[in-house]
Amino acid sequence: MVRDTPDPDANPSGGRRRGEATRRVRRVALVAALLALVPAVFSYVATISEPSNSSLSIRSVEWLRDNGGAGLVSRIESIYYSLTAPSKGGPTLRALPQVGYGSASRAQALRLYSRRLVATGYRPHRVAPLIHPALPGEGIWRSTRPGEGAIPPLLITTLRDQPEYPRVVAGLAWIDTKRTRLSLNPGRLEPSVSVPRGSMDVPQAGRDKLLATFNSGFKLSDSRGGFVLGGRTYATMSDGQATLVGYGDGRVDVIDWQYGPSAPSSVSFARQNLPLIVSEGHPNPNLNNGAEWGATVGNAILVWRSGIGIDRHGNLIYAAGEDQSVASLAGTLAHAGAVRAMELDINSYWVNFISYGASGARAPSNLLAGMERPDTRYLTPDDRDFFAVYSR
Repeated sequence: MVRDTPDPDANPSGGRRRGEATRRVRRVALVAALLALVPAVFSYVATISEPSNSSLSIRSVEWLRDNGGAGLVSRIESIYYSLTAPSKGGPTLRALPQVGYGSASRAQALRLYSRRLVATGYRPHRVAPLIHPALPGEGIWRSTRPGEGAIPPLLITTLRDQPEYPRVVAGLAWIDTKRTRLSLNPGRLEPSVSVPRGSMDVPQAGRDKLLATFNSGFKLSDSRGGFVLGGRTYATMSDGQATLVGYGDGRVDVIDWQYGPSAPSSVSFARQNLPLIVSEGHPNPNLNNGAEWGATVGNAILVWRSGIGIDRHGNLIYAAGEDQSVASLAGTLAHAGAVRAMELDINSYWVNFISYGASGARAPSNLLAGMERPDTRYLTPDDRDFFAVYSR
C-alpha cells in the first residue's frame, strides 16, 4: 500500500507562516527605507528654512545637486535646454533692445570717438557687427547714466553675436579700470568656506559711488577654484585656473593663475572659475571638445552664460546672453577686444549685470531685459558672491 507524501506547499499553516515572514521582511525594509530618508528630510528642511533670496524651486534643485543628485540634475537640464534651443537660421531681428543713454548714429559715433580719443588717449571702438546689415545702435557703446560727459567710465551695448542664430542678442559692458574700483563681495552661501561675509549686499557706505554690479562664478564645489578676500586665501587656489584678480594698488586682471595655492601679498582679492576661455586674444581651442567649462550643463548646450575679460589697455569687458555656448561666449568676448577672458556663472537664475542710472544705487537696470533676477538683486543680501564697480 502506497502512502501519499504530504505536500508542504499545500499545508495551510505553512503557507500562512511564509506569508507572514514575507510581510515582516517588507515591513522591515519599509521602516529601514524611511529611517534612511530621515537624515535627508531633516537636511532638506534645514536647507529651505535658512534665510535666502532664492526661490523654493531653486533651493530644492541646489539641495538635490549638493546631496548626490548632481548627475540627475545635469541630465534633466541638458534635455530641457536641448528641447528649448533656438532653431538655426530664420528671420533676423528688426531692432535691438535699447540700452544706455544716447542714440548716436554710426557717423556721429565715429566723430565722437575721434574727439574723445584725442582727449583721453583711449576709447573703445564700436564692436563690429557680425550680421549685416547692422541694426541701429548695434555695437555702439553708450553711457549707463545721463550727465556723464564725454568720458563715462562705464559703457554698454548689444550685439547679435551668432550669425547662425540671428535672433540671439548678447549684452556687453566696458569698464574703465583706471577710473573705477572693483570689489568682490561674499554672499550668504557662496563662497562655501568660512569667510567674513559683511552685509552680503552692496554696503550702504559705498552706494553713492556705485556704477554697476555683476554675478561671480560657479559655486566653489563645482569650479574647484579658489577664493581670496582682503589679501587672505580662504579657498585654496589652483594653478591653471582662470582668475579675476585685484591687486593692492587697484589694478585688476584676468589671468591664468600660476601663483600656487596661496595668493601672494600683492593680491587683494581673487576669484577662480575654470580655465581661460580666451587667451592671447583668441578663444581656447579646446572649447568644442573639453569638459572643463560646464559643471552643470555641457559646454555646447545653449543657455544663459556670462563671462569677463580684459582688453589690451587693462580695461574689463563683461558679456552675457541667452542661448550661448562656451564657444560663442568666448568668441563674443574676443571679438569685443578681450585678450584674456573667463566664464562666470551660467543659467538664467544666476546671470545679472546691473547698472545704476544715478548715484546712491538709484535707477537700477539690468543689461538685458531677459535677465531673470530683479535689478535690485544686490541691494539686499544675496546667496552668491558678486562684484561691484565703483567710481574712483
